[in-house]
Amino acid sequence: MKDIIEISHEISLSEIEYIIDHNKKIAISKNALAAVEKCRAYLDQRMAKEGDAIYGVNTGFGSLCNTVVSNADLSTLQENLLRSHACGAGEKIDRDLVKIMLLLKIQSLVLGSSGVSVATVNRLVDFFNNGVYPVVYEQGSLGASGDLAPLAHLCLPLIGDGEVWIDNGNGFEIVSAKTALAKLNWQPIQLQSKEGLALINGTQFMSAYGTYVYLKAKKLIHWSNLIAATSMEGFDARIEPFHPALHDLRPHPGQIETARVIRYLLANSAMIAAPKKQVQDPYSFRCIPQVHGATWDAFQYFKTVVDIEVNAVTDNPNVFPDLDTIISGGNFHGQPLALAYDFLAIALAELGNISERRTFQLISGIRHLPAFLTANPGLNSGFMIPQYTAASIVSQNKQLATPASVDSIVSSNGQEDHVSMGANAATKLLRVCTNLETVLAIEYMNAAQAIEFRRPLKSSHHIEEPLAAYREKVAKLENDRYLYTDMQETIQFMRNYNLDEWTI
Repeated sequence: MKDIIEISHEISLSEIEYIIDHNKKIAISKNALAAVEKCRAYLDQRMAKEGDAIYGVNTGFGSLCNTVVSNADLSTLQENLLRSHACGAGEKIDRDLVKIMLLLKIQSLVLGSSGVSVATVNRLVDFFNNGVYPVVYEQGSLGASGDLAPLAHLCLPLIGDGEVWIDNGNGFEIVSAKTALAKLNWQPIQLQSKEGLALINGTQFMSAYGTYVYLKAKKLIHWSNLIAATSMEGFDARIEPFHPALHDLRPHPGQIETARVIRYLLANSAMIAAPKKQVQDPYSFRCIPQVHGATWDAFQYFKTVVDIEVNAVTDNPNVFPDLDTIISGGNFHGQPLALAYDFLAIALAELGNISERRTFQLISGIRHLPAFLTANPGLNSGFMIPQYTAASIVSQNKQLATPASVDSIVSSNGQEDHVSMGANAATKLLRVCTNLETVLAIEYMNAAQAIEFRRPLKSSHHIEEPLAAYREKVAKLENDRYLYTDMQETIQFMRNYNLDEWTI
């Protein structure tokens, strides 16, 4: 791909991944800039007409929608909107999330139905390309009327207010937006009619979380299959429950795919081919295709929703120059995202749930494995306590999997009487995803240790190659040691290891 990526009327999740992972700069395509200019010109033309009251353009906001504002005060109206709505709370979100928010806000605006000026869009591009990342807070959005508070914090620096992260040469530091603009010799943007509302209406906070989780969860789902296959070898499990004929009888796509992946990963393994004494394995092994597969299907639905959302116009009102109309509606409502995020949170929590059960089986002192996977149990506790940690995290994920989307609290004097709570669904989804990473890392630690007791038998190269690389980072446990470090090293190994070496 090019060094500078053009942003036009559609962007894929893989393109977003490439831009973020490779720190690419962006530019707006000529066609997209023309669409922005055309929409802005039409809005200016409409504003020149006497007597038009257009929501958010020359009126107040929310329940103040019937209060008309004079044309002389329209710029002040938009600036006041940004300042008054920047009421976020809680922790500062990661800069990677802010960067995705900027990209998605730009993408939405260049679709040419928001009425912003080219200057405003270009300044957002300047922020993105120059590593100026507004400070945004985790709490404050109801997931309807857009992500008002987070997006106000994102866009407030355009007018010289708020705070931003900038690179001072020795790393990032937080400075006032006024200081950052002066350092870069940029003048604050003078907002025109509707621009403030276009900037803070929208689902880019929720969508950024969805995009970030998509990139993270996609990798973790692949890891869950590799780790499960490794645990099967350590537990001396049977391969028969993964036979394609069995899954053709219940042809859920994710179930069929998961069974195929496990067969692929264990092909030509001497361990899996060795004679088995047990007739059946516990569900956490035998039902991997059914459980992991259901999560994969939920992930596909989630991906479809996020893919649509990152290419959508979600502010209000929307401007249609070709139809000669401006329509005030509800594209900012986060219900599609809230439901999909809650669904994926449940699905990822279940991956952690079944993973912890496999860990429990591995340390239970059965199938010719020593208790807690240590050669000298009693003197050594071995892998006793990592399972405690996994159990604690799995329990927390079950609590976090309680749907946010079933809740709604009336706001804005009853004008906004149903909200999605999609932002809460988004933030807890990321927490579930991060927790899952730790749970899977703990299972991999145990699975790798269990395989040591199956030697000299070998597994397939799909299992042995990552295990060999893993052992360069984390040694076999001979006697008790500080396992927190092992857990963190395992997480880092999972983040950095090239999955393309073994994934299909």
